[in-house]
Amino acid sequence: MTITIRDLTKTYKGGVTALEGVNVEIPAGMFGLLGPNGAGKSTMIKILATLLEPTSGEVSIDGLDVSKDRRKIRSRLGYLPQEFGVYPKMKAREFLDFVARLNGMPKNGRDKRVDEMLEKVGLADAARRKVKALSGGMLRRLGIAQALISDPKLLIVDEPTVGLDPEERIRFRGLLQDIGKEIVIILSTHIVGDISSTCENLVILDKGKVLYRGSPPELAAKAEGKTWETVAEEKDLPEIKRHFSVISTAPRGDRLHLRLVGEGSANGLELKPVNPNLEDAYINFMGGLEEEKND
Repeated sequence: MTITIRDLTKTYKGGVTALEGVNVEIPAGMFGLLGPNGAGKSTMIKILATLLEPTSGEVSIDGLDVSKDRRKIRSRLGYLPQEFGVYPKMKAREFLDFVARLNGMPKNGRDKRVDEMLEKVGLADAARRKVKALSGGMLRRLGIAQALISDPKLLIVDEPTVGLDPEERIRFRGLLQDIGKEIVIILSTHIVGDISSTCENLVILDKGKVLYRGSPPELAAKAEGKTWETVAEEKDLPEIKRHFSVISTAPRGDRLHLRLVGEGSANGLELKPVNPNLEDAYINFMGGLEEEKND
């Protein structure tokens, strides 16, 4: 399956442009859509999910036009929105069976498919628990199960790990990686760790425009020679922030252990070069663009 986006623009009533001239080829595998809140990510995936009409441009999914072939696309699509609606008094298995029936799945084979999906997302033991009693992570996994129930070729997930604790976030990423071996997944998020852990290719969106397209390692390479660690006193932090983006701070006795990105320098600051990760590169990349705008 291939997804082609050409000159995609979406302008809402009132003249607010959410997407402007977006051109992207989305290959097979796990694909990341990364950017700050308000970048246009949700608008883009709603168009891909046939929930919004583009103002102009073309979007095709496996050769089907999102504006003309909605029914065919929806039959191949699974979608987990950021706000996942459920019936709280239903049991988990009952809810999944309900979704399967809505998708036109006949009774013959439906029970087996529901059980397979519960097992796949690690909810077999919670099948008889009411939805309102599920944890946030379990609820997101139920969301993945309902999105996969009709055996789609494309899965779109929007901000899937927001609000999850670290353990559940890692578990959810692992689940997506396993699913991504079988189908195409588009993962929209502002959490860099979700992309670095799962995706082979990504696009960075900001203010409706594509700023970067490529692989996570290629993006990380852009921060080579610009990522540092140092130890400083807390009183020096404001001055350091004038020259660098501060990725993390951790107490070390009466001082702070800092991870920085940037090409600046600060008097008396001993900088130790370190290998960049994707978060370093993303902050450096976005910070560099802001500097260019301010010059």
